[in-house]
Amino acid sequence: MKLLAVCLLAAALPAYAHVGSPDVFFEGNAGPYRLLITIRPPQVVPGVADIEIRSASPDVRQIHIVPLRLGYRGAQFAPVPDIAQPSREDPQFYTGGLWLMGTGSWQVRVDVDGAQGPGRIAVPVPALATRVAGMQKAMAAILIPLALVLCIGLVSIAGAAVRDAMLEPGKQPEPARVRRSRIVMVLTAVLVGFAVWSGNNWWSSEAGSYSRIIYKPLQLKATVEDVSKLVLQLEDPGWLRTDDLLPDHNHLMHLYVIHVPEMDLVWHLHPERGGNGNFEQRLPPMPAGRYALFGDVVHASGIGETATSELELPQIAGAPLTGDDAAGTGPPVSKADYTRTASPVSGGYRMVWVPGDAGDPSTATAGKLRARKPYEFRFRLEDAQGKPASDVELYMGMLGHAAFVSVDRSVFAHVHPSGSAPMPAIALAQPENPHASHTMAAVLPAEASFPYGFPKPGAYRIFVQMKRAGEIVTGVFDAQVEP
Repeated sequence: MKLLAVCLLAAALPAYAHVGSPDVFFEGNAGPYRLLITIRPPQVVPGVADIEIRSASPDVRQIHIVPLRLGYRGAQFAPVPDIAQPSREDPQFYTGGLWLMGTGSWQVRVDVDGAQGPGRIAVPVPALATRVAGMQKAMAAILIPLALVLCIGLVSIAGAAVRDAMLEPGKQPEPARVRRSRIVMVLTAVLVGFAVWSGNNWWSSEAGSYSRIIYKPLQLKATVEDVSKLVLQLEDPGWLRTDDLLPDHNHLMHLYVIHVPEMDLVWHLHPERGGNGNFEQRLPPMPAGRYALFGDVVHASGIGETATSELELPQIAGAPLTGDDAAGTGPPVSKADYTRTASPVSGGYRMVWVPGDAGDPSTATAGKLRARKPYEFRFRLEDAQGKPASDVELYMGMLGHAAFVSVDRSVFAHVHPSGSAPMPAIALAQPENPHASHTMAAVLPAEASFPYGFPKPGAYRIFVQMKRAGEIVTGVFDAQVEP
């Protein structure tokens, strides 16, 4: 028996990898130096990517940055590295800009020189044009009259050259010479008009070619079959393929299902790809209602995408969660408390949003958040006595996973302790380190941190998942972000 599911395709947003959150956040070690790196890709390619780097070490002397193609196995002729400039107010904060000259996957290589010797790290970044940059009206108001003056001037110069060039001073041109000059002016006007027409055609052709590489997001069609089987079909907009996906943490898709509009229920699922190319997932028990779907996939190039949809579901009896699938509950967003820093989880434990360090402006504190500023969000698992949990386990190779979702669902970002870049892209950027960004410690801490910055002001919900004693637990927090 089939149940009819009402599906809405997500509107195309000027973002990729994460919905409405195009910036890349990365935290890692360049040799002995711990760095928090933010890369803001250009909206138009070629374009300049803005780079922000915060060093946790005060003994950094100089930082060089350079763009390289991601995953390119041939010889790359890298440009001369740029020097990131330290801030006058904060000597541990560096900024720079790099030109990304072509569409596709890039990496920003960061070379650090300091008292502890040299260090290097590479951060993947997608360069995808999301819009066409039009000419500014003020510039057009200047250039169009100048172009008209130039065209009229060329016609006048050609006529004057035929009429007056060989004429003796003070002598009037004879009628035959005047007629020839007028004929030349007409021919010159035709030639100038043809040149303008040809240039306009060339420009239109180039603009058409550019419009074909404007990013067009994958679309997600969701239906429910056989009472509780969710079927997801990725629809290719003709820009990126759907048959070149790479596993990220051993899964081709990470699917977040959020009960809306209250966002009080969340599931982190991992649909499997069937023989027909569609993704399928047996749903767990779910109440009737409307749900927002966010499906993360990674292409072979290292570019990540989030396909979205919304789905109206009847009550689902479902089956228990298995493997890496997880669920969480929280208070409705209509009753959000933006100062709340503790979220109860099973077993009498709780997850705590660790307050930021007053001496470290990059650490996030509930109730004190600004848009377009990178933060390190820290969360800790504690027992009933407030002691850090001693039985923490890795969840898909990491201490935790977090999803930052705006209440209006225009922003979604699935973030790891290493940042927002997908693991396959990090592996391409750092092939010498196959375990890059995975936690390898013998004794695991009870605290996980996530680098991220909100792209715009507004209300957000944060879902944080960690694992202890064989169980995946979910903390739910709220954030109010100021301009």
